Amino acid sequence: MFTFTDQTGHTIQLRHFPRRIISLVPSQTELLAHLDLHDEVVGITKFCIHPDDWFRSKTRIGGTKKINIEKIQQLQPDLIIANKEENVKEEVEILETQFPVWTSDCNNLTQACDMIMQLGIITGKQKKAIEIVKQIQENFAQLQSPLQKLRAAYLIWQNPLMTIGGDTFINDMMEMAGFENVFKKEKRYPETTIEQMKEAQCEILMLSSEPYPFAHKHLEYFKKELPETKIILVDGEMFSWYGSRLINAPAYFQQLQQEIAISDT
Repeated sequence: MFTFTDQTGHTIQLRHFPRRIISLVPSQTELLAHLDLHDEVVGITKFCIHPDDWFRSKTRIGGTKKINIEKIQQLQPDLIIANKEENVKEEVEILETQFPVWTSDCNNLTQACDMIMQLGIITGKQKKAIEIVKQIQENFAQLQSPLQKLRAAYLIWQNPLMTIGGDTFINDMMEMAGFENVFKKEKRYPETTIEQMKEAQCEILMLSSEPYPFAHKHLEYFKKELPETKIILVDGEMFSWYGSRLINAPAYFQQLQQEIAISDT
């Protein structure tokens, strides 16, 4: 019997490496694919869009916030992978009474790398996990930050306007990418207003592609309301997915900085 403690302090026991895994977290589903657990993963959420062949072929067990417990029971998993923030606590607690549930809690790059390593150990893919973490760390080490960080706000929702505080994974990515979060003194995901962004002297306003799908049609509104602020669309997966997608995040952040610098000249 093997014992593992997850990032929330919850302990699970496994008799062997899991053979039937359900993932309740999109970014960790993609990680499981990179860990070569193609046959072991039997269930994912409707938001687990990467990899595409899994999205089209794996059994979907509902959304991240509203899972289908009956369908999960039918799949009889020997490991469920959840996340403290993305999944509903009460639903996770119900699952914990029936199956081993390992829950992540990632608020920065260090915790994300730790999560990858732990899932590698649990699933018998430690060597592959080491390779992924090494690549992530090397790529972030090469990321060049500007001499002076631009004051930025990052919006995740439209009505009401919602941003991110300093205790979030997105905030850590913003810092890594060379931005200073003007709302870093706030907690988690506070509501905000156009006036507050003006008062914060926001130089850059990032409109994320998820969870709210900000798009080009929203640019004109914010440009009109914040004429002194540069408004840009950003890839939310690069800022908020804390699995193997982190391998590509530094290159994206570098490109973002270059595009901003070019537009300022």
